[in-house]
Amino acid sequence: MRKRTGNRHSKEQTIGVEAGVASAQLKPSSHFLWWFKRGLLAVCFIYVSVPFMMQPYIIKKIVYSYRVRVPLFIDHSQPAELSLNHTVNMYLTSEQGISLGVWHTVPESQWKEAQGKDLEWYQKSLGDGSPIFIYLHGNTNTRAASHRVGVVKVLSALGYHALSFDYRGFGDSSGEPTEVGLTTDALYLYHWVKARSGNSLVIFWGHSLGTGVSTNTAVKLMEQGIIVDGVILEGAFANTRWAGSFHPFAWYYWNFPGFEYLNPLPEYNLTFPNDENLKMMRSPLLILHAEDDHLAPIDIAQQLYEIAQAAQKSENGVKMIRFNGSLGYLHNGLYKDPHLPDIIREFVHSLSP
Repeated sequence: MRKRTGNRHSKEQTIGVEAGVASAQLKPSSHFLWWFKRGLLAVCFIYVSVPFMMQPYIIKKIVYSYRVRVPLFIDHSQPAELSLNHTVNMYLTSEQGISLGVWHTVPESQWKEAQGKDLEWYQKSLGDGSPIFIYLHGNTNTRAASHRVGVVKVLSALGYHALSFDYRGFGDSSGEPTEVGLTTDALYLYHWVKARSGNSLVIFWGHSLGTGVSTNTAVKLMEQGIIVDGVILEGAFANTRWAGSFHPFAWYYWNFPGFEYLNPLPEYNLTFPNDENLKMMRSPLLILHAEDDHLAPIDIAQQLYEIAQAAQKSENGVKMIRFNGSLGYLHNGLYKDPHLPDIIREFVHSLSP
């Protein structure tokens, strides 16, 4: 009886072991199915949520990020707080209901003379023959951002006037940003400067999103029979469809299959097509780009350089300066380079007054 019972117990143990093996073999399959279901759910969520996220209001927030304002608690009416003590703050009306906050910084050599001077004095100074730069900044923040102030200081030290302003919706400027609106703001400021500058050179310096504003404005001026004296593009992108792929909240929109056919940016007039604009532009062009730019890869700048060269059919009219990646300038730091003043001075000297 004990022997028989022992055999029965042995069989039960064997069955239990075999069942355990079978159960263990099923676990990977169940695990895979668990992940598959959740992966499928995630994909469905993305495909359902992205069209909602790509509504005009959300797109505008992503492309412009104009509500991000650093440094905080800056009084834009007091540029001297940022060591711009030869700068006047003013507000210009680019169109009805749109007030633009603008800083006009005179050449550093005039800083003593500029103390206590009013807006009229600053406006008259634009006709002193010194080159004038209109600085068109990128998305996020305001004209008070450190790298933007840094560019203004470089230009002033070189003996140039610098006008930096916030597009509509940015900083202390009123309104809401649109591509047409930003271009309108830049056009207005260009004509405002030209009406006061005599024969002085007027040059655009666009950075990041501002490169798109610069080339848009240059093309619009060409339609009016005006060729801008010179254009500098720093940290340029090809167009906003490409640039959107580097936004932390939009990258997946461009990388999931089929989403390229849902591209809403042209429909909402958000293209800033540097690549297409450069095919038409005839202004002398200088492209500045860091090899370690983490937002706008250097290959894009190289492509734009080649497009501009082919369009202008001139190596002298189009130049590109690459800054070694080991310098660590990334997307915003070129103003720190000790060679930048000489590069800018050489470019200005190459322009016909």
